[in-house]
Amino acid sequence: MLLTTAPDTLPETAGAEILNLLLPHHRTTDQSRASAEAFPHQLRRISDFVREGAPIAFTLPGFPCKSPNPAKTLGHLPDMGERLSLAFLDTLCTQIERIHPPGARVVICSDGHVFGDLIRVPDDHIDAYADELRALIAESGSDRLSVFDLRDVLGDLPHGAKRAQVHDRYAPTLDALRAEVRADARALALYRGITRFLVEDTADFRGTRSALQRECRRRAYGVIQRSRAWGALIADHHPRAVRLSIHPQPVGAPKFGIRLLDAPDVWTTPWHSAALREPDGTWTLMPRARAQRFGRLVHRDGRPSHFERSRADGHRSSATVRR
Repeated sequence: MLLTTAPDTLPETAGAEILNLLLPHHRTTDQSRASAEAFPHQLRRISDFVREGAPIAFTLPGFPCKSPNPAKTLGHLPDMGERLSLAFLDTLCTQIERIHPPGARVVICSDGHVFGDLIRVPDDHIDAYADELRALIAESGSDRLSVFDLRDVLGDLPHGAKRAQVHDRYAPTLDALRAEVRADARALALYRGITRFLVEDTADFRGTRSALQRECRRRAYGVIQRSRAWGALIADHHPRAVRLSIHPQPVGAPKFGIRLLDAPDVWTTPWHSAALREPDGTWTLMPRARAQRFGRLVHRDGRPSHFERSRADGHRSSATVRR
């Protein structure tokens, strides 16, 4: 049960209450659960907002675009996975309001254009994805969520020019990044995870498997460089915000990893998967190719939306859900 913080309660106490709302959704590879006090970076920033009586600002880099691998996703536009994730974030903000009446705001920092050329997704697909995210937020009537992307920073410059500007200003050098991956186990795990995604998402490579892996290892360094650059740009534009991450983060890290929906592993996101609804109403994320073995495809507004597991013995069909 959530308790409303009294006016004379210390901001740090309210900050711990608010952080306790996030802890059940912590995305991490650490095995043990930690208390709010183990997250000093987040506690300090949340407490500052509480002390000022201002809405708590969160930034969440992610929601870049759909994976181009048709075995993973239902298409290039947001679907039920994104709808559920946006609803989760909005609900989290609503829960925070019960503790801190000014509430909270989440800025979704859509980063598809930052590395679209490296992940081989067309820029018009990335634009369409981000535009649909904004439309879904507007449709929900929420004033707690917003989308921020390179168009908000560099306007109508060509996408390649935007990427070059961000990379040149903010990205770490390749030598520095390679040294970090060699020396740091978490950096190595991130590099390997991104390489795996790139291999899985490359559908039209004409060379050998080993050649594809070499190319994806090279591109993985570029993705990490651009991702770091995007993080630095966000810090410039939202310097006081509490930084969330869709990647697993250790306890006490400056970024708080957050799990948007249940999934078989800590790396799965709505843009690399499809949503499957169980008969009891719960949802999970998994690759499309797997989800379609378990459930029937459901359409919404004329587009594939998600899969629904039947109570019957494996019957598969197509259904339509209306708003």
